[in-house]
Amino acid sequence: MATTKATIPEDLRRFVLTSVPSVPFLEALLLLRADPRHAWQPDTLARRLYIRERTAEALLDDLCTAGMAVRADGDGYSYHPDSNELRTLIDRLVELYAARLVDVTNLIHSSLDRKAQQFADAFKWRKDN
Repeated sequence: MATTKATIPEDLRRFVLTSVPSVPFLEALLLLRADPRHAWQPDTLARRLYIRERTAEALLDDLCTAGMAVRADGDGYSYHPDSNELRTLIDRLVELYAARLVDVTNLIHSSLDRKAQQFADAFKWRKDN
């Protein structure tokens, strides 16, 4: 069985590890990308992703901060990558996610697990303290 590292090109692997903080973030990105002209409201995204509206709004704001979406004046959020390079990476990630869903989600979760462990390690009781 192939490892996740072998099935995900290195540039996409780096992109996921540095720019995709969670599976819901990726799922929100996919929904926005599916219809770039649609302006998403947090309540609509929340219903589509089965999450709270506050969580959906945070995801939409995070997508804007990441340069993957923009917020229109009161009209919601829409897909709008900051650059053609980012658009190409997202397009490739969408194709990869469709073909290797488990590998991509495992990569996202491995990043989350590593960050959680680093956070936990910061609070370990040290004998020399």
